[in-house]
Amino acid sequence: MRKPLLALWREALKANPDPVDAWASIVEDPAKTKQYKRARGMGGFVRGNWDELNELVAASNVYTAKQYGPDRIIGFSPIPAMSMVSYAAGSRYLSLIGGVCMSFYDWYCDLPPASPMTWGEQTDVPESADWYNSGYIIAWGSNVPQTRTPDAHFFTEVRYKGTKTVSITPDYAEVSKLTDEWLSAKQGTDAALAMAMGHVILKEFHLENPSAYFTDYVRRYTDMPFLVELEVREDGSFAPGRQLRASDFDAALGQENNPEWKTVAWDETRDQLVVPRGSIGFRWGETGDEVGKWNLESLDAAGAEIKPLLSLANHHDSVARVAFPYFGGIEHEHFEHVKGAGVGAADDLLFHNLPAKRLKRADGSEMLAVTVLI
Repeated sequence: MRKPLLALWREALKANPDPVDAWASIVEDPAKTKQYKRARGMGGFVRGNWDELNELVAASNVYTAKQYGPDRIIGFSPIPAMSMVSYAAGSRYLSLIGGVCMSFYDWYCDLPPASPMTWGEQTDVPESADWYNSGYIIAWGSNVPQTRTPDAHFFTEVRYKGTKTVSITPDYAEVSKLTDEWLSAKQGTDAALAMAMGHVILKEFHLENPSAYFTDYVRRYTDMPFLVELEVREDGSFAPGRQLRASDFDAALGQENNPEWKTVAWDETRDQLVVPRGSIGFRWGETGDEVGKWNLESLDAAGAEIKPLLSLANHHDSVARVAFPYFGGIEHEHFEHVKGAGVGAADDLLFHNLPAKRLKRADGSEMLAVTVLI
């Protein structure tokens, strides 16, 4: 452990026998907090012992859970392939206290975490040999020749059949020399670049020239058709809330098993709420014919064909003024910012008028809902 923190911890314990109070005396004191935080990245480690370090970790976890809630405790666990026991112990601990167990990709930075965050899998994707079946490959977040050397030949050989390859790296990395085009993104702008790409895709294939392939894909395999509750703000406008579930409605929309884990959509064909198969609530506890019916299909819980709406533009009851966070106005020494685009005291909000559906909750109260895609 770094010397400043260990010294502060030992000193705090002398004045506060209760470990949680001792930790509070450190983190609630700006001077003491600055003292150990400014030492980060500077080395200076000293040897502690397991008893005092475990006590410090436990005290900090208890303090954080009491002060801010257990979901503010975020941790990593070793990868299962490295040690299943260690992984299970760490992930189980975080789960039991209500904490957040992040992807181990975030831990060792070997693979991009966007895949499991978006699709729900880890590396359950085609093997590298399948790259040969692709017509366009973007290498983004993986320096293939260096970190995946045994797979690199698939990446180079596919070009012989005409596949176009593009690399997105801030530096001219090893993978860049293998691609037809190298996009040198500024460090820290990956998210903005990906959002820009998504904007073009939605504009060209959803708004201006709807593509049957795109529409069918996002309707079947993404959460874009699912309904999101709009929460009322103090000024009368709205903010996006959480996804709606069967349990939010009268009689749980007929779902007796795990209704709080089953998201809902609006069926264009029958013009009503439906519970599409494939959500997490179908993974366990089902009986009879519904056992294992959690694959992504265009069917509702009862097995009837559905056509979930991607947008309520032609099926809305109201138009809601919805506030979204705006980060473009934040001044930063390394990035451009655009002042005045947002609204509010801190220029931190953007408002959009969205088509919304008026729905009735199980308790009889009304709410407005929109689709994820809008």
